Amino acid sequence: MIYMDHNATTPVRPEVLEALLPYYREHFGNPSSIHWAGRAVKGAVDAAREQVAALVNCDPSEVVFTSCGSEADNMALKGVAAAQRDRGNHIITTRVEHPAVLNTCLYLENQGYEITLLDVDREGMLDPAALEAAITPRTILVSVMHANNETGVLSPVGTIGEIAARYKVYFHCDAVQAAGKVPIDFKGNQLTLLALSGHKLGAPKGVGALIARKGAKLHPLIHGGSQERNRRAGTENVAGIVAFGKACELAMQEMASESARIAELRDRLEQGIMSRIPDVRINGHREERLPNTLNISFAGVEADSLLLSLDLEGIAVSSGSACSSGALKTSPVLAAMGIDPVLARGSLRFSLGWGNSATEVDRVLQVLPGIVERLRKSGEK
Repeated sequence: MIYMDHNATTPVRPEVLEALLPYYREHFGNPSSIHWAGRAVKGAVDAAREQVAALVNCDPSEVVFTSCGSEADNMALKGVAAAQRDRGNHIITTRVEHPAVLNTCLYLENQGYEITLLDVDREGMLDPAALEAAITPRTILVSVMHANNETGVLSPVGTIGEIAARYKVYFHCDAVQAAGKVPIDFKGNQLTLLALSGHKLGAPKGVGALIARKGAKLHPLIHGGSQERNRRAGTENVAGIVAFGKACELAMQEMASESARIAELRDRLEQGIMSRIPDVRINGHREERLPNTLNISFAGVEADSLLLSLDLEGIAVSSGSACSSGALKTSPVLAAMGIDPVLARGSLRFSLGWGNSATEVDRVLQVLPGIVERLRKSGEK
């Protein structure tokens, strides 16, 4: 079985699993308890907070643990909108954001906020000048993802941070896909808010984080106890948090070497497809993208037929965002890039990760050309 859908979720690393198991067994206390059982796990949560902070270059006190990246995005957008309402009601984002951002912006628009959706070019790149031109005296937040989940295209985060700081506007960045794959510099890029998700880098599902700069004003989504410095009530998911921390630690240690290895595999796959299969198109910028992601369109083929055929060969890939799987429609990301809708419907996303090998890439290259040829012939009848 070959798994090439790491942008949807990743296998839990063995080291991560070993780190979390004690917190399902002997270390069962509540971190808010002052007795020995609580103290034992509070220290583990604090240690994980430091591990997450180290990965993205922020202070540990700025890490707010959440249940997932979507909660972190919601907390950032809704929290800032509520806290900054007296200052303004204008939010700027892009047409290629994750649904956790776009649907939250739609909700806020229905609540009376003004939303500006910026376009990208045919390579999926955002023009920082267009973003700067969209800022008004009523702008309270800019939200631009670090890396696109479908194409892997990287945003000019540093430049956006400089623009937002110049106009004294909060800058939120969904870095769910970027974390662990490329360096993230929360302080250096002048970010206000940063969303992360554990299951995208080798931790279990059900844990994420919002990095919130000291002094940033935002209202909590969940009210109750005083956990997470009064920013996110509820008893912490200790095992998940410990696992998240361990995954961040591993990512710090391995990012440079692993990203280079994965990029070689991605390029091997891309070049192999391009040389073996005619009428294909790479979607997204060829350089400014994640090292693990290849989004490619096959003319004359429907993506769902490709997915099913590859699945029968034991190969797992995606037609785009996992949050949109099963929806037989053109990807909004590819539509925003101006890709022809017919061609876009034949697009696959290969996202590689820990555990993938050259042997697996070669296996895909062995079976994929025949699948495409067969499907194209059947479509001609």
